[in-house]
Parts: sequence; C-alpha cells; structure tokens
Amino acid sequence: MNRKRRTVATLLSLLTLTLTLAVSAWAAPGPLRIGSLIPKNSLYHQQLLEMGETWRAAQGDGAKFVVFTDGSQGGEAELARRMRIGQLQGALLSVVGLREIEPSISALQNLPLLFRSWDEVDHVREKMRPAMEKRFLDKGFVVLGWGDAGWVRFFSKAAAFGPEDFKGMKFFAWGSEPEQQAIMKSLGYTPVPLETADILPSIQTGMINVVPSTPYFALASQIYNTAPNMLEINWAPIVGAMVVTRKAWDEMSPAAQTALRAAGEKAGVEMRNKARKEVDEAVDAMKKRGLIVNKPSAAQLREWSELADKLYPRIRGTMVPADTFDEVFRHIKAYRAGQGK
Repeated sequence: MNRKRRTVATLLSLLTLTLTLAVSAWAAPGPLRIGSLIPKNSLYHQQLLEMGETWRAAQGDGAKFVVFTDGSQGGEAELARRMRIGQLQGALLSVVGLREIEPSISALQNLPLLFRSWDEVDHVREKMRPAMEKRFLDKGFVVLGWGDAGWVRFFSKAAAFGPEDFKGMKFFAWGSEPEQQAIMKSLGYTPVPLETADILPSIQTGMINVVPSTPYFALASQIYNTAPNMLEINWAPIVGAMVVTRKAWDEMSPAAQTALRAAGEKAGVEMRNKARKEVDEAVDAMKKRGLIVNKPSAAQLREWSELADKLYPRIRGTMVPADTFDEVFRHIKAYRAGQGK
C-alpha cells in the first residue's frame, strides 16, 4: 500500500472512530438524576416517571432516569447547587430554587395578592416565557416544562383572619430567602428560616406555628394535623419548572432531546391542570379530618390588600428585580384592560 493509500485509510479509520464515539455518547449518556421536594407517589412524581419512560425509550438501551423525592437531596437551593457541580442533572423546582439560577423568575411567585386567577398567571408566564427560558439557557439550564402547585394559604395552630392576627406568631420561611425575612421583620412579623424537611417537626415542637403552604402539600405532609386552621386567601401561586443542565442535554441524542422536551411540556400541562383541581379536593379531604377553614371578612380582605400594597415597594429591587417587577405589572394591567376589568 503506497503512502497515499495509507493516508486515506488512516483518515477513514479516524472518521469511523469519531462517528462511533459520537454515536456511543448519544446512545449511553450518564444517568439523568432528578431531584425534587415532591412527595413520593404524588401526581408530580408520576409525571416525572412518565417523562423518564419517554426519554429512555428515545435514548435507547442503558439510559437511566432516577427521581429523588421528598427532599432527599436537600432543599431547593441545595438542588440548584448539586446541578451546578454535576451531582444532579435536573430538578423539579419552585421559584424558591429557580431563583438560585435566574433571579427574575421570582416575579411569578413573590408578588402577594397580585394574581386574581390562574388565567392571569398563565397569561403573564406565557408572555415572559421566551425571554425567561433564554436567560436560563444562558446560565446553563434547559427548561423542559412549566408547572404550578396551587395557591399559598396560611395554616396555623390558632385561628387567624386579618394581618394583625398573625403578628406574634412564628412563620416558616425559606432559609434561602433572607430578603423575605427582612421584609417580614420590618412589618412586625416573625420568620423562622428552615428547610422543607424541618416544617413538620418544627410545628409539632412549637418552633413555628404558621406555615404558608398549598393545600395539596399540607395534606400530603400532614401539616394540617398540627396546624388545623387555614386562612382562605389566595396569597400567591406556587410556580415551578422542570430543568436539566445544558451539559446533560448536550449529551443526549437529538431524538432523546425532542422526546424529552415534548414530554416535559406535556407533564407541565398535566401538573398545572391536576394541581389546580386538587386544591379544592385537598381542602375537602382535610375538612373531613378536622381542618377549620377561616374566611376573612370584607374588611379583613381590605387589610390584606393594604398589606400587599405596602409590600410591593419593598419587594421591587430586592426579592424581584425592578425591571421584571415592572414588566409583570404591565402585563397584568394590559390583560385586565383586555378583559374589561
């Protein structure tokens, strides 16, 4: 074989090796380890498992999709950290964890009493979604789907109706949100920073006596047994998203990427639809087991609205970036004008 033929043969061998390695990388990436705080066997867990089955079928033999539930990998700030260092490849997070990646996401959850309906939440999220997903991608994360988990309501040991009733009580607060704690203290409230796993033992021992929670989580975690009073007020929506690291995404085959994105979008829709329905179902289930639903009067509702109005200037530029804060209010104003409200 002359030199020219040997050179061609060598190049063909290198090309074959390169293609083989590329196919192998797509065919057998590392496992997708997904962290979350969701309860095992909950509707959210089932949706993640379905996503995993879809992805495995598209990725091929050897693909592994592992879901960690119940905060076994830590709180939401810790889940974000674990993704950054490669211990996890994805997570189902609420805004509490998502803001560790991209702070502007806080605008969808940290504006109390702003959203009057799920239609308003959906409208604002979809308006902001393209730019938001681009920001996440720039930070090294791919958003697969958006979900939510119901409205935050206040579960307390003692009955409470108006804002003044909660002063002197000790509130659960996310340990990763010092800005929120500072605002609460400035208004005369007492936040106690904890992780999700600490809520139940803390309320049982009296370390806290108020838990802002969705009804579904209060039922699943049995919080209502120790804090049997629920204030019927839609304080804020719990908004979340399923994300994977861009590194893990880039290691998937194109077919697996397409399948996972479609499955993520489908799961997000299912989570939203089921979670919203289960708010009322969870409240009904807890009422049968002793939950007391406290409905504020018209005067007390005005007091809550006045409190929210005091909170907004403090939230703008601290908990929510100022430009994003202003954008949300513009979208809400335009939506209500279009609805004749």
